[in-house]
Amino acid sequence: MYHYIEYGSSESPHEDQEKYERFMERIEAGEKIEADDWMPDDYRQSLIKLISMHGISEIMGALPEKEWVPKAPTLKRKLGIMAKVQDEMGHGQLLLRVAEDLMKPYGKTRKDLIENLLKGDLKFHNVFHMPTRTWADAGMVGWLVDGAAIISQTNMLDASYGPYQRALQRICQEEVFHAQHGEAIIMALAEGTEHQRDILQESLNRWWPSLLMFFGPSTADTTGTSKQDIMIKYKIRKSNNEELRQAFLDKYLPRVFSLGLTVPDETVHYDEEKGQWVYQQPDWNEFKQIIKNNGPRSKERLRLREIAYKNNCWVREALSKEAVGS
Repeated sequence: MYHYIEYGSSESPHEDQEKYERFMERIEAGEKIEADDWMPDDYRQSLIKLISMHGISEIMGALPEKEWVPKAPTLKRKLGIMAKVQDEMGHGQLLLRVAEDLMKPYGKTRKDLIENLLKGDLKFHNVFHMPTRTWADAGMVGWLVDGAAIISQTNMLDASYGPYQRALQRICQEEVFHAQHGEAIIMALAEGTEHQRDILQESLNRWWPSLLMFFGPSTADTTGTSKQDIMIKYKIRKSNNEELRQAFLDKYLPRVFSLGLTVPDETVHYDEEKGQWVYQQPDWNEFKQIIKNNGPRSKERLRLREIAYKNNCWVREALSKEAVGS
């Protein structure tokens, strides 16, 4: 999507190789790469895709819970979920600014990212295409979806790209509170009436496939190339998708079972010999359709962003004129 220039097009191969070797030496030494530093194009491209998707997902991820702000059962719950929605939007804005700095060589801005989202060129996370039908879903998003996000994001807390690594330090601290917020809702339902436990179990049954899909397929495609490998090579992340999924199952399956809940997969068990969880693979073809904006709530949520983008066009225009005038 962002191949507007070719890596090394303005430099000789010899100069290019020398810079690449120095770049790799810095990464191997644990140094942080900054926005104005030289970097290979595949590193820049990988970061733009990762950070822009992360930022847009934070913004789109606020929408499922936003639906429950007016329907939260108590004032305390209403205030809690409102604060969480505000945090997520703030995370999105922070991350899009980080992505924007990386896009400067291509002459692109945050405006282009939003327009790419609305055109369907920029994807957002599979879980945020799903409906939140009951109050239990609000808890499920906070407890397990944000729990999965914490596992994914803490895996990049030492990312080689400094601006993203510093942004993650702040985001992960706030995500811990979000997960605790969700867990409090889950615990109240688990300790509540039979009806409350029933809607909690029903919610978990619906969200389970999406939670397994959260980290993505074990391999990126059928060509043998893997975007996971590129990010691990450049020390943006440490673990691959399956390792992250196993870490999620390690942490949360015992907690799920301790509450007397079940998961909709009779094959789930821990293989002592292999030291990992065995589970039924989700439908990865369905996953591909969801991230192509063919999920249950994809169109509605994109429409909300489109309306907000158009309604606030005058603010962007006013700021743009003010900047020119100054």
